[in-house]
Amino acid sequence: MTRRHRCPHCQYTRTWVVRRAKRRCARCRYEWRPRLPLRLTRHQWRALLRCHAQGLSAQAIAQETGLHRQRVLRALMTLRQAMVREVPPLFRGTVEVDETYVGGRWRNRRHHPAGRISPQGRGTIWKTPVFGILCRGGQVWAQVVPDITRQTLHTLIRRRVAPGSTGWSDALRFYTGLATKGYVHRLVRHSPGHYGRGTHHINGLEGFWGYLKRRLAAKGGIRRTRRPLYLAEYVWRYNHRRLSIDQHTTQLMHLLEQHTQNPGG
Repeated sequence: MTRRHRCPHCQYTRTWVVRRAKRRCARCRYEWRPRLPLRLTRHQWRALLRCHAQGLSAQAIAQETGLHRQRVLRALMTLRQAMVREVPPLFRGTVEVDETYVGGRWRNRRHHPAGRISPQGRGTIWKTPVFGILCRGGQVWAQVVPDITRQTLHTLIRRRVAPGSTGWSDALRFYTGLATKGYVHRLVRHSPGHYGRGTHHINGLEGFWGYLKRRLAAKGGIRRTRRPLYLAEYVWRYNHRRLSIDQHTTQLMHLLEQHTQNPGG
């Protein structure tokens, strides 16, 4: 009863697994089998998720499962929508906060909406801003943001980090003022060849940014509107990186069932 499955008969949320992937409601004792999207059978979904856990491409998954490639692409998009909804609990203790930009290379652009600009403005205008928080010894959370401003960053930090926690950040001026919000704020001043010492660093989050950008680059280009979905996928993969393939597949099946039962939750 660790995951929320809503009973289709009385809408009660306390249920448990009984047999053959069925669930039973704790209130009305109604039994049902959670439906999965795209009219794929449970066996097809499990085979698809196992291939996804192994890091196979959509074309390779289609060949392994015998499904049409377009159907696989729709299934993966549904899975990413489910991943968006899995948000880590409120962070406590010592956290690292940082921002980055993701997107294609400047030389590969088709056109630029702002016309000719200086090289210093390329990343901030052409690419998509992303803000992230990493709890040391725990999980990471990241989200596409509309801008990198003091109001945006402070709002997200207050929403995702418990007061009294220690936050490490770089010297970006927009992080100034966190101490007045109830946090212990520590700065890491980067210089050429120096990225911190001991506990004075944000290397954990920098490592995640590197992982994220390598995985996005391997996709060969992603539409701007779909970047939040891919970001959610790689955040989920990073937070569950220690799971085996079988555990990975089982977790994704539960996540997909939860998403199907509560599509608007």
